[in-house]
Amino acid sequence: MSRILVVDDEKDIVDLVSLHLQREGHEVVSAGNGLAVLPAAVQHSPDLIVLDIMLPGIDGVQVHRRLRADTRTRHIPVIMLTARAQTNDRIAGLESGADDYLTKPFSPRELMLRIGAVLRRTQKVVMVAEQRLGDFLLDRKNMSLSINGRLVELTITELKLITTLMANPDVIHSRAELLSAVWGYADDTHSRTLDTHIKRLRDKLGDHGRHIGTLRRQGYFFRTHAGSTLENA
Repeated sequence: MSRILVVDDEKDIVDLVSLHLQREGHEVVSAGNGLAVLPAAVQHSPDLIVLDIMLPGIDGVQVHRRLRADTRTRHIPVIMLTARAQTNDRIAGLESGADDYLTKPFSPRELMLRIGAVLRRTQKVVMVAEQRLGDFLLDRKNMSLSINGRLVELTITELKLITTLMANPDVIHSRAELLSAVWGYADDTHSRTLDTHIKRLRDKLGDHGRHIGTLRRQGYFFRTHAGSTLENA
C-alpha cells in the first residue's frame, strides 16, 4: 500500500480519484489549493502526488517547483493532472520536472496504470546497488548520482532514465525501449516526454551532459568516452 496525495480544487475529481486509489489498496490524503500542498507533503510524506495545474492560490507548476526546491519533498514523484491539453502547457509541466502528465477528461483506469508504473520504477530504483562509470557514481540504493564527488539533484524519473542508460553503456537504447523501461509505455506516442527529460538531464549534468548521446531517429545512449563520433543532438 502506498500513500498518495491528490491535489485538486474540484471535489468531484478528488472523490473520483480517491475512490479508485482506495480500491487499489492505497491510502489517500488530499489538498484543495496550491498553498496547502507543500505543508501536506511534509506532514504526510506521500509516495506520489497527483497534482492539478489549475489551482487557487498558486498554480500547479509553481507548486511543483516548490516541492523540488525543498529537500524534504524533492524526491516525491509527481503526476500532473489538468484540463489544459495544449502542447505548451504539457511541455511546461514536464520541464518543471513532473514524472508524468495526464489531461482531463481522463480515464481513471489509465491514471491508475500510470500511478502504478511510477510507483514500480521508484521501488526498482531503491533496490539496486551502486555503479561507477568514469566520473559518474550512481547510488541506486540511496537514489543519488554524484560526479567527481559532487551530488547532482535528480528527480526519480531522471534517475531511472540515467540508470537505464548506464546499465548498458555505449549501447543504443531505442525511444520505445526507454519509454517502456522508464514510463511503462509500450509505444512511441509519448516521445516528447522522453525528449524533454533527456534535455533536463543533460542540463543538470552540465559539461558532463555530453555523455548522454543521441543517434538520430534511433535513440539515446550513455557515452563512456566523450569523444565518441555518434551524434549528441
